[in-house]
Amino acid sequence: MNKCLNNYPWRLTGWMPFVWQWAPRGAEGNDHQACIRGVEGFVPGSVQLALRKAGLLPDWNVGFQARDCEWIENRHWMYSTDVELPDEPCELVIERPDAAGWVLLDGQIVGEFAGAHRTHCVKLPQKSGRHLLEIVLALPPDWQGQIGWTSRIGMTKPRFYYQWDWCPRIVQAGIAGNVFLRTVAEPRLELVGCDTTADSLAIRLRGWNLPSQTVDIEILDGDTVVWNVMDEPLSSLERGKTFTVKGMQLWQPNGCGEAKLYTLRLFADGADPVFRRIGFRTIRRDAVPNAPADALPWVYSVNGKPLFLQGVNWTPVLPNYADFDEARYRKLIKRYKEMGVNILRVWGGASRECNFFYDLCDEAGILVWQEFPLSSSGIDNIPPDNPEVLKEARLIAEEYVEWLSFHPSLAIWCGGNELFWEQHHVCDGTEPVLAVLKEVVTELDGGRVWLPASSSGASENADAKDYGKGIHHDVHGPWQPVGRLEDNWKPYWDGDDALFRSEVGAPGAASAEIIRKYAGKEDVMPVGEAPIWSNPTTWWREEHVFKAEHEGRAAESVEEYVAWSQKRQAEALKYAILSCKRRFPSCGGIIIWMGHDCFPCPANTSLIDFDLNDKPAAKAVAAAFRS
Repeated sequence: MNKCLNNYPWRLTGWMPFVWQWAPRGAEGNDHQACIRGVEGFVPGSVQLALRKAGLLPDWNVGFQARDCEWIENRHWMYSTDVELPDEPCELVIERPDAAGWVLLDGQIVGEFAGAHRTHCVKLPQKSGRHLLEIVLALPPDWQGQIGWTSRIGMTKPRFYYQWDWCPRIVQAGIAGNVFLRTVAEPRLELVGCDTTADSLAIRLRGWNLPSQTVDIEILDGDTVVWNVMDEPLSSLERGKTFTVKGMQLWQPNGCGEAKLYTLRLFADGADPVFRRIGFRTIRRDAVPNAPADALPWVYSVNGKPLFLQGVNWTPVLPNYADFDEARYRKLIKRYKEMGVNILRVWGGASRECNFFYDLCDEAGILVWQEFPLSSSGIDNIPPDNPEVLKEARLIAEEYVEWLSFHPSLAIWCGGNELFWEQHHVCDGTEPVLAVLKEVVTELDGGRVWLPASSSGASENADAKDYGKGIHHDVHGPWQPVGRLEDNWKPYWDGDDALFRSEVGAPGAASAEIIRKYAGKEDVMPVGEAPIWSNPTTWWREEHVFKAEHEGRAAESVEEYVAWSQKRQAEALKYAILSCKRRFPSCGGIIIWMGHDCFPCPANTSLIDFDLNDKPAAKAVAAAFRS
């Protein structure tokens, strides 16, 4: 038995912490002491969206109403439904609950879980018949936001929830994946590792309770079997085995041809067959000409053709991961493909994306740079090294590889975002948690590129005064021009010597329509001084530059400021991209920070606004990428 519970009638209740455990409840449940009752729950889905649909939360996208939602963090949230259990041992599987809590059967705790980045299995008592199943979410950690100490923060929840410069504090509670019941003795076959080259297929399997210890492997083009191996011993596949596969049409990156996909089908007697879409391609990287001896190779080739990597940094499409919006994903990936993007960096302050995202990247021919959930914090940026984090890091890495490795779009594994010691000495991968992540990737997916962190090399950023010293490998920044573009920005890029640029940005205002639409009752004038312009940060306001360029006067309208700001952003990014492309292969690529808004910021470094409209910068970037 393998029964998905997503569409069961889930009831959502909110509790003051532990009242649900203290109050007598029994097999029927007893919610009369809950603070919030009578709410329909959704799986997958967030508590926030369920309460908003029930009229109990305001729209957090409007004005400062996100502050009115922060009380959610101070409750326990219970998902309840009735299930029919078989007369044999079974377990409850919860994909990415956010983040820690308990499983109850008939009011009794039967298991616990912790960690929003992975799947949890809880064995249930052997009790056939109809029973009350409850999943309770505990209080989240108090603070894991943008500013703090990386060394003190675990890997329990996506950090951007707690406020970043492009998102206010909206700490999700909910279940971001599927929930299902399965019998422990159920025969199962799982693909836990997969990679390809132009003429090979490497796979690693895991099997449970299989009546036969052999597996049939097939590759299909549409409905036609184009390659197969029959009766392959499971034992060899559990160790990992590479097969020679000739004559396949290659998966090509965006702009280089068709992203050809095949279907991999795995079959073992007694188990449900496993289906995955795969593509055949060879990814290689070579040293930048005349690069320092200690620099990583930053010239990437796909199927033998050198490729200038050009893309955007991918951040979550909404503040709440669990609230899957298929149309939003489709529109964004479609737009990025049209822009000429050939790589997306999935940033380390969030989590791995939903499966649908990687499927779309496979189809679009867009490579993926996947980071593990570690990020800088400003006060210190050193990865944590306590035993609990190291254990969690291993479990997360194993699941990331299992869930993502078969995607032909997946090109790079990276330890995390902006991890460095004092004086911007970048982490080199010998730090304990990065060493654990590398060990798992090397063992389970060793054919792919591993980067210790982004940025990497001798310096976190690139200062123009250090050009020519050979210390700028993969660097981050700048994110904001200083003064007039002609005075600082353009000379900076004219002298650039970085081998790769994995974060470059420039702020631009959202449209006047967006600003007014989501300001709610808040004033939008004067530009920059009205509080709404600091939601969620003051970083991207440039009214002082506007005044300097307009003889000291302030913008007379939102429209005037927006037109100036958007033109400045477009010009700045286009100049930076073309400067890097002209230097190829001395510069291997550039990735713009950032692609899209998940919150309607009045100003931000995004190319696409919250309503999925292009800023002028998106068109300028597309022109530069397509050049």
